[in-house]
Order: sequence, then C-alpha cells, then structure tokens
Amino acid sequence: MEQQMKKTMQMSSSSSTFSSSISSSRLRKVSQGLSKTFDDSTGVQRKTSAVVETFSQVQKSLNLPEGESVPDFEEKLRPITAQEGDGAAFKAKLLGRPKPNVRWERASGAPLSAGTKVFYDDVNNQHILKIKKLTLEDADVYKCTASNEHGEAISSISLVVTENPALDFIRMLKKCSVEKREEKKPPTEEEMLKILSGAEKKDYERICAEYGFTDFRGILKKLKEMKKKVEVEVVRVLKPLEDITARADSNVVFDTILELKDPNIKMQWFLGTELLRLQYSHGKYEMKQMGTKHMLCISNVSLADAGIYSLQVGDKRQSAKLKVIDEPLKFLSEFKPKKVTERQTAVFEVRLSKKTSVPLIWKVKGKEVKRDEKFDASLSEDGLTYTLKIKDVKVSDTGDYTISIGDISATVPLFIERIPITFTSPLKNVRVQEKGKARLECEMSSKHVHVRWLKDGSDITASRRYIFMREGKRAEVIIEECEQTDEGEYSVVCTQDNDSQEYVTSAKLTVDERFASVKSGMSDTQCPTGSPAELCVVLDDEKVDGVWLKDGQEITGQRGVQVVKQGAVHKLIFSGVTDAHEGKYTFRAKGAESEAVLTVADPPEIDSSVLDMFGTQPVTVKAGQTATIKIPFKGKPPPKVTWYKDGVEVVDGERMKVERTADSTTLVINRCVREDSGAVALRLKSDSGTATVNLHLKVIDHPKPPQGKVEFLELSRKCIKMKWKAPRDNGGKEVTSFVIERREASKKSWTRVGEVRSSATVFIDDKVEAGQAYQYHIRAVNSEGMSDPLETEEVCAGEPIEPPGTASQLQVSDVTKDAMTVSWTPPVYDGGAPVLGYNLERRKKGSKMWLQVNQELIKDSKFVVEGLVADVEYEFRVTSVNQAGAGSPSTISNAVMAKDPIRAPGLVKNLLVSDSTNTSVSLSWTPPEQGDAPSGYILELRPKDAKEWKKATKIPIAGTGFTVGGLKERMKYHFRIRAVNEGGLGEPFELSEGVLAMPPPVAPKFDLQGKIKSQMVVRAGSTLCLQLNFTASPLPVVTWFKDGSITTGRAVITKSNNHSQFLISSCQRNDSGVYRIHLKNDYGEAHYNVNVRVTDFPRPPKNLRLVEEVPGTVTMQWDHTPDLADDSEGAHYIILKRDTGTASWFTVAERVFSSKYTVTGLLPGRKYFFRVIAQNCIGDSDPLDSNEALIIAREKECISSLRLKEYAAPPRQVKPSFLLPLKDHAVHRGHDCTMSCAYQGMPTPQASWYKGESKISDCPNFWQSTANGVCTMVIPICGAEDGGKYTLVLENPLGMAKCSCNLVVFDKDDKNLLESLANQANKEKLIL
Repeated sequence: MEQQMKKTMQMSSSSSTFSSSISSSRLRKVSQGLSKTFDDSTGVQRKTSAVVETFSQVQKSLNLPEGESVPDFEEKLRPITAQEGDGAAFKAKLLGRPKPNVRWERASGAPLSAGTKVFYDDVNNQHILKIKKLTLEDADVYKCTASNEHGEAISSISLVVTENPALDFIRMLKKCSVEKREEKKPPTEEEMLKILSGAEKKDYERICAEYGFTDFRGILKKLKEMKKKVEVEVVRVLKPLEDITARADSNVVFDTILELKDPNIKMQWFLGTELLRLQYSHGKYEMKQMGTKHMLCISNVSLADAGIYSLQVGDKRQSAKLKVIDEPLKFLSEFKPKKVTERQTAVFEVRLSKKTSVPLIWKVKGKEVKRDEKFDASLSEDGLTYTLKIKDVKVSDTGDYTISIGDISATVPLFIERIPITFTSPLKNVRVQEKGKARLECEMSSKHVHVRWLKDGSDITASRRYIFMREGKRAEVIIEECEQTDEGEYSVVCTQDNDSQEYVTSAKLTVDERFASVKSGMSDTQCPTGSPAELCVVLDDEKVDGVWLKDGQEITGQRGVQVVKQGAVHKLIFSGVTDAHEGKYTFRAKGAESEAVLTVADPPEIDSSVLDMFGTQPVTVKAGQTATIKIPFKGKPPPKVTWYKDGVEVVDGERMKVERTADSTTLVINRCVREDSGAVALRLKSDSGTATVNLHLKVIDHPKPPQGKVEFLELSRKCIKMKWKAPRDNGGKEVTSFVIERREASKKSWTRVGEVRSSATVFIDDKVEAGQAYQYHIRAVNSEGMSDPLETEEVCAGEPIEPPGTASQLQVSDVTKDAMTVSWTPPVYDGGAPVLGYNLERRKKGSKMWLQVNQELIKDSKFVVEGLVADVEYEFRVTSVNQAGAGSPSTISNAVMAKDPIRAPGLVKNLLVSDSTNTSVSLSWTPPEQGDAPSGYILELRPKDAKEWKKATKIPIAGTGFTVGGLKERMKYHFRIRAVNEGGLGEPFELSEGVLAMPPPVAPKFDLQGKIKSQMVVRAGSTLCLQLNFTASPLPVVTWFKDGSITTGRAVITKSNNHSQFLISSCQRNDSGVYRIHLKNDYGEAHYNVNVRVTDFPRPPKNLRLVEEVPGTVTMQWDHTPDLADDSEGAHYIILKRDTGTASWFTVAERVFSSKYTVTGLLPGRKYFFRVIAQNCIGDSDPLDSNEALIIAREKECISSLRLKEYAAPPRQVKPSFLLPLKDHAVHRGHDCTMSCAYQGMPTPQASWYKGESKISDCPNFWQSTANGVCTMVIPICGAEDGGKYTLVLENPLGMAKCSCNLVVFDKDDKNLLESLANQANKEKLIL
C-alpha cells in the first residue's frame, strides 16, 4: 500500500492537471535548501528558508462512495516569520471521509526539534504544530500531509526565523563552539542539477553560492546538456494512464497527458492484444484530445469491456486496467405518500440502480396506466430515472400508485387536497327603483360547487319569487318587479365535495320608491271638426302609471276618447273631434304632470259666388272717390286677413285701411288715384289652411301729360311749329284733344293759343314777335278732364336774346350774429342785352331750399343781408337778369356762420415726448388756456441741422397726441406746435431740447428662452452654430471671444438688431473651448458663456505590452490615447481576446478607464491574441492588437519530495450549497464562454454538469474544473447549438444542490436581440 501511495504521489508531481487529480499552487518564491542572509539596514543576521506556500491534492479513486471524500484543507496554512526565541504555531483545519491521518515533517529531511509539539485541538477541530522557543535551526519548509484511502492533500509552508539582538551576548559566549561546528558538505553534482532544474535562470549563481557549490560553469554546461536531452525526446509522458473501477452501464474515460514532439504521430489503443477499431465501434469507443490531454471514452461499459487497455505512441506504451462491477437491480428512490393540490400536476419519480431492458409498469387502483393526455410517462437520457406525471389532478385521482419492474415493486399513495373556493367576482350591493329589475350575481373559482341562496339568513332557493340561474362558474338571482319588501341582505353559500368548509359572499339590495318625470310632454293641439287627434306624454320610467283629466275632472268612459299606455308612453286618442272635446287636458303621475289645450280648427272658406263676381268684372271707381271692397268668409279659429295690392301687402295708412269682422273683411281706399289701378288680392290664413281671392281695381282719371321732348320743326320771325307724342296713360278714357298754352319769357302768366284733335300732334303758332322768347304748355283732354302740361324749353322767334352769364364767386364779409355783407363781380357775358340787375338767394347749410333775399332787382354788386339767425351757417348765390331773362346762378359761396368774430387760440401747454422708436417719436400736449377753443393743432418739426420747419400733417391734428413716423434712426429732431381755429393761428410752443429717434435706453440683456444651453457637444465635421437673442437700446457692440481671445479665422459671425449668430460650418477638435458673446452700449454690458466640446472617434492607444505574472492570467499595459483625458463623458477602453483557433474576437471587459488590465480565465496551453479599443460617445477607435500570439504556460510542477506523517482529522460535514450561483450569459457566435460559481460542502461534493436533461460532465467538448470551492466550465468557440439551459448539480452524502443559468449565442448583426439583451442586462444579472 505504501509503495502504491509513493507511486501515486510521483505521478501527481509529473503533471499539474488531469481528470482524477485536482491541484492548485500559490508559489511566492521557490527555492530549496537553507541560506544565511544579512540585513544591511539593521545589521541583524537571520537564518531562513525561502518563502514557500504550496498545496496539492491527489484523488486515488475514480468513483467515490456516497458520503465519502478526498482529504482537503478547510483552512490553508500560512507562512510564518518570527524572531529567535519567540514561539510559532501552524494550525490546519481538515475535511475528508473517512477521517484522514495527519503527519508533520520538514522538507529538508531534518527531524522536528525537541521543542516541537504536535497535537489535536478538540475544541476548534484543528491539527497544530507548535514550537515553543525558536532557534535559527528551526527555519525550514514544513509539510502537513492528510491522507485516507481515497487520496491525500499536502500543504507546504515556510517558517522564517530572524536573529534576536538580545541574544548577542549569548552568541559571543558560544562563539568558539560555533566556529568549531562542522560545516555542511556541499551537494553533489546530481543533487545540484535537481535543485537548479526547478529554479529560474537568473537565480542560478545565487543558489550555487548559497549551497557552497563552486563549479558554477561546469554545472551550467551539464544543465544545458540535460535540457537538450529532454528536448530530443519525441514523446514525454506527463501523466500516465491509471486503473479505473466502474459500474456497469456507466461511461469511462482513460486519459493521459503527453508532450509530443510531432503532433501528427500515430496513436493506437489496444484491449489486451487486440487493436481497437474506433471507426467501426458505432460510438462505443471514441478518442478525443483537448490540448495535451488524450482520452479514450468508453460508453455504457459492461462486464465484457473489463480488461487491460493500452496506448501505443511511437516507441512508448502505457497500460491501465478497467474493472467493471455489476450490481443487482433495486430502487434508489424513497417512496413516501404524496400530497398534491387539486388541478396541479402530480409527479412520481423512480430511480433505478442500473439500466435494464425490462419495462417498468405503472398501475393505479389495479389498472395499468396508459400514456395519454392525462398521464405522461418518461425515461431520462441515462436510462435510470422513470417519471410519471399526472396532469390536472382531480379528487377521482386519489389512490395507491404501484410501480413494478421485473420482480420488484413499490406502492405510493396519492392524496388530493381540494382547492378552496374563492369568489373571483363576489356579490355587490345593488340599488334599484320600485318596480325595477334587480340582478345579484357572483363568480366562483370552480364550477363544480353546490350553491344555496339566503335572504336575511333564510333559505330562498325554493322560492318562486326569485329566478335562479347557474352557468359555469357564475351564479345569479333575478327579482322582477321589485317591491319594498324585497330589500335585505342576500347571500350565496357554496360547498364542494370532500370539503366541509362553507364559502359565503353577501350583498345588500336596496329598493328606492319610484318617481317619474316627464321626458316629453304634451303641447297645445288644433284639429278640424271630425278629424282624429292624439295627446301623448312620455315619462322617463315605464313602470309608473298615470291618470288623465279634462278641465280638472278625471276622464272615465267619455265617448270617442280612448286611454292607451305603451311602456313609458301614455296616450289619449280621439276618434273624431267635436266642439265637446275642446278644453284643457292634464296627465298626472307620481312626481310628473303635463298639460295641453285641445281646440277645434276649420280652414278659412270664401263663398264661390263672390269669387265668380270678382273674377268676371273689375271694381271701377273715379279718381278722388273712395273704393270699398268687402268680402265675406268663414273659418275657425278666425283666420289672419292679408290684403295685397300689386303683390305688396297693404298696410293701414292715410288713404288705405283694412277693416274686418268675425265673418268678413273690407278694403277701403280713400281719394283714389290713377296709380291705385291694378291687381288686388285677399289671403285668409290660419293653422287649418289658406283661402285666396283675386280681383282687379280700375280708377278713372284725366290723362297723363303728352310724352317726350317737344320737337320744334320751325323757329322763324313769323311762326313757331312744334310736334309731340300722345300720353302714355289716357286716364282710363279716350283722349279727345290737346290744348296748347304759351307765355313770354319775361312773364309768368300763360295764355291759351290753340287746341287740336287727338289724332293731330302738330301745332303752328303764327302769332309771335320777332326775337321774342316763348315757352309752351301742351295738355291732353278726355271726358274726365285735362292732364298736367308738357312744358317746352324757351325758344325764340328768329335770332334769340340770351340770358346773361354767371357772376363770379361770392365773398362774405362783415359777419355778425344777425347780418353779413355779400359782394360779387358782374358777369363777363351779358347775353346780347344789358344786365338789368341781380337776384340774391340764401339757404341754410345742408338745406335744399333757396330763399330770395331781395324784393326788387339789385342794381349794385354788393348787398347787406339782414335778419339772420345766430350760430346758423348760411350759403349764398346770385343770378344776373337781362331782357332775355335770368341767367344761371353763380357758384355757391362758402358756408359762413352768423356769429360775432372769433379770437385766435392761445399757447399750447405741456408738450412732452411719450415714446420713441428708431423711426418714430410720440408726442402729447394739453390745450391752451387762453383765447377761444382750438379746432385743431399744427405740429411742425425740423432735423437738428435744418433751419426750416416742416408740417407733420397736411391737415390740423384733432386730438392732443400724435406719433410722427418716417424718421431717420438716431437723428435728433426739434418739434413745435400751435393751436388753430377760425380766428387764426396761435403762437408756437417748441420743445426745449431735440429728441433722438431711438427707443428708450435699455441696458443689454439676453433673451435665452431655453434655445441654447451652456454646455454643447458637437461632432467633428458637423456645423457649430451659436445663436443668441438679446434686447438693448441703443444697439450694442457685439464681440465674440474664444477662451478669452477675440475669435478670428473660419467663423462666420452675423448680427442684427436683436440677435447674433456664430457659425463654423465644419468644426474641428481644436474648436473646443469656452465661447463668450459680449454686448455693450452706453447704458451697460452683458455676456453669456457656452462651453463647446468637439468630439470625434478617439485615436487608438499605443505600445501594447503583455506580461503573464500569474498562471492563467495575462496583464496588459498600453499607453493612453490622448483623447481619454479630453473626453469628460465616459471615454474608456474595451478589452478583447481571440483564440488562435477562431477568427472571432471575444469581449473581455468594457468601460476600462486605466491603461492596465489583467485578463483571467485563460486556458493553459492555448495561444491568444489581445486587442484594445478606445471608445467614446461618438464611436470606436482603430484597434491596437498584440503583434504575436501569447501561449498560456502550464502550471509549474509542485514540490513532491516532501513527506509528512499521517494523522486522523475530526469529521465535519456540511450540506452542499451555493455561495455565488451561476449567472445567465450572452455570447457572440465563435467566442468562448466561461461559467463559474462558488459553493460550500463537506465532504467535498461531486459536481455534475447538464445541458438541458443531458449530462455533459464527461463530454470532452467542455473543459471543467472544481477546486477550492469554485466550479468552472469553459465552452470553447460557442456555436448556435451551444445555446440553452445549463445546470450544475452538487451531491454529497448530506444532500444535493442545483443551480442553473441560460446561455444565449447571438450574431453581431442581430440588432433586435442585442437591444433586448442590453435592456435585460440593465434589469437583471446577465453577463455579456
């Protein structure tokens, strides 16, 4: 047994990684032997071993029995440094079952000193090595070995002893004896080669000096030859094959770690002496390789697979034995009664000790279970676990379930717990009106229940007063025509089979007394005698009845009247209306009432004889007489009477009057005239209809004057011949003749000069005077009289004498309140005869009536008009007169008011500037206090440099304020104003100072309104536009600064009266800075700062350096990109790695802000490229890649020559549990994925990995490790098929723990998935 243990330890020291051995080492500094050093700073000499801390663990058994484990250190030993004379203690806390044996020893081989004590602390469960008084000789590497039948664990730590100055005196006394002490012999050449083979090259010379070996060059030469010899070997076995004991139907893996000079060297596996033909084994045998690890996987081993398996590689052959154990078939599961809640799924799970071809039979109540929608029987992929699922269990599924396979069977009872009834929709309080319909309903969680209804605690289920309804899970009660007695509390009591509990829900029903209101009431109705009629009332509640009344008396059995009720509509129907039915009708109901009046209405009617009489002959009347037209009629109610004359309604007036009685109407026209002739119509209208009568009125009168302008056929000194046309209207009678009258132009009287027949329209007047002017009247004559005259123009017999011309415009002077003087000049043209005098006329302004003011012709050209009315305006005109008559009136004079003379206004007061702009000035003033009231104001202005005043308006200003526009900006103007009225102009009033055309002074002020921010980020190449609005008066001077200096160069600056814009069409990085706009005018200044940062894709970092300081990790260092310090919004680095076996890059870390990062989780023996990318809010920089692939070194060999004594460790057991569970992962296709978690458990639990339901622990496509409480699995080069759910199962004798995570493998261009993963990563624990 001891030889086998030594062999196992030698095998474990030749390799640091294999399937049945798990080891981890932490080496601070490796060296062998002892040395003496001297501390220059303190002068203290100390004897020490190198600082060493190592740990290794060896597992001998492939399959550990349940509840047993390999020894392990729960608390690792730590190196100690102490002073000479002090005490030191090493404490180890161990795990393992069976209880491990513990032994302590020194690595140098020296025995433990006399002051060393080894014991076990029962209180703290610790193995302790204690040294009371340290000496320099106690300095060494101490080794603690814990072992049992399944393996061993070794921990080596160093003890460093420094000299104590207080003991110098004692050393001096012992100096002689120390000098005589025998010096140690230096190591041999073979021992020195072993020492140097595990050290670094730079430490060779120091180690030789420490051990006193003088042939330094010779030992280096032999060390090189030894390494060359090792390199010449084609095959080097780092870990040999090991014997395996396995159960039948399990999977077995033989593995060895080889270092091959030629990777294409031929490998062959043998079973005994027979070569294994792997390609024809149908998956029985499979050869796999992971790095330097070569494996033979045998699936479902049986007794026939037992034997010696050998691997032939080149000239080297290694073998191992496979022992297969077959166990009897038995149940591994415990069978306990199962209790399941109704509607859930009951699951029975049975695990067998081994696979079998005998079918497993499930039975319930003696009947075999067949797989269907109710029952689902399944078998796990490993063929050991049988599962029966009973879906949607019910009470009828209660019973014993029997499992039988072959000769063994077991029975498990199943109990069903009923689901408590819940009211998903309980009863709710209901309020209805009297006679209304009440509905109480509820919904239960199950339809298989029994329901009872209660009212105020009494069962009403059998009552016919209620309508009970049941549909599925819903229960309902309906109460028709609710009464007040139906009020109360209603309850539903639900029960179910196999459940004694009663489930109740209650609600109150409230019945309100019913009142109605009128929704649509009656309206007054008229109808003809004998026609049907209907009165209708609509209530808002069809449950309410009412009563009908006529004139306050209830209607009962009245003939020809019917009462009808249709829901909420109540009607009173009359089959034929008579006068007896007229009256006031009322409908009354509870809370409602409506009234209407029914009247009988017949359409108006006119006697047909009257219509015939007026239709055959007109109504004739002489002019000046009264025409009376009377028409009788009948109708009820009395119709509206309307008379029309020529289509226009007749309105009572001075001559026309309409009279009416109950059965007739009369049209009276007084003093008829010829124009009254025409069509006359009468219209009778009522609600029942309309009647119309048409007639013609003829009025007889004298004729109208002859037509048109008289045509003079001859004008000579002997006669005047004229012609005319007959009149248009003969007055209703035939014209018999025409009468001609004449007057001289200078006279007013007319004389009759002749008469002609009606057929003749020509007359010759031969009794005329030469040169005399005449005017004629022509009248038409009929039996009724003579027409008005047709007057001709004045004509002359021979050459005419014309009236004089027009006098010049009149002038009015010497105006007083009762008189004024009017003067004019004679006309230029006298008409061929001297002017005999003038006629002067006046009229009031606005009047059309002229009055002549002189009795006789005015001989002079001036006349005083007296007898005027004060404060009245008058207008005048004058007409010249000669022998031919009066000439044309002169032009009308200006209106002049008759009043005493008006005084001119005084000086205007308080002339002020009320407002001003760049182009206008507003002024205001108050009226003058002296003189008469002004009728307006004249405002004048002049620029500062001008001397002449200019009127601001063409007409006087009516008010006391005015705005002068059209001014030049910032020019100074002077203003003056004077009042004006009819009495003249007042004195001017001038402003003491000139006024600038500009707004009121305002200090500069920015108008931001959120349009621009104080911080701006702009991408390089885009447009930088800064625009700010402001107000100021006068306009300010605008200056733009960048970082304190006035801007120059590429910027385009635009300015206006209220804003300024700074524009760079394509900005660059050097455009970043603080921009300031400065405003300044005479009344103040202001500024505003905008911090602009121009960003772009960052420049890449430089000078990437890779250092492997700790095994399995790489520290990356690089020079910062210059853009990292300039970017204040999260510029950072992204770290990526790539295995040489794939072209895809895998993101290691994001948001790295330093120039150094350590990459962990690298697989030993693999080659990696590394990449650094700078990233900011704009995007990524060009990548910085490592020039060459870095090979991850394998772990160095641990010290294997230390042997410690065995000792028994106290038992300590802990159930497996997870300290840090697995997390979900999302990985790009082609990248590696590393899953890890932390756990605790004692004995050390066995770890099993599953993908879905398939076990993958033995699958060579995955790399797994379990050490120091951490389980790790690496999935290299993930593909789409690797996505899914992964589960880690930890088992030891105390129990089992599971932990799962999901892996999502996605492509980079899958944007939708990336966005959803990013959102999920923000909310949950998801590793991208």
